[in-house]
Amino acid sequence: VQLQASGGGLVQAGGSLRLSCAASGRTSGAYTMGWFRQAPRKEREFVATITWSGTYGDYADSVKGRFTISRDNAANTLYLQMNGLKPEDTAVYYCAASQSTRLLYRRLEYGYWGQGTLVTVSS
Repeated sequence: VQLQASGGGLVQAGGSLRLSCAASGRTSGAYTMGWFRQAPRKEREFVATITWSGTYGDYADSVKGRFTISRDNAANTLYLQMNGLKPEDTAVYYCAASQSTRLLYRRLEYGYWGQGTLVTVSS
């Protein structure tokens, strides 16, 4: 599975962005997908996860109520709608996938990663 993240950019605090992650290759089967982010000089951290069906999703406390994860399996695309952005949301955002039917929260649980897209939020 190959993942290609896009949609990052520069936005003012309080603004919105929608990230996309296009999957290609061997995409048949159940894949849990997720978003992680890595700010300068920090560890990569969990942001959101969603099951194959899209029925279940979960978020890091820091983004809960502001970010929404969704997917379109027909288009093999994962999304992250980010509203109410804050300067502390500035990071490179990575999408990830894993053959699983449950929500996954840890980096080591994901076997496939996209290249990352930079989100910069100015104050």
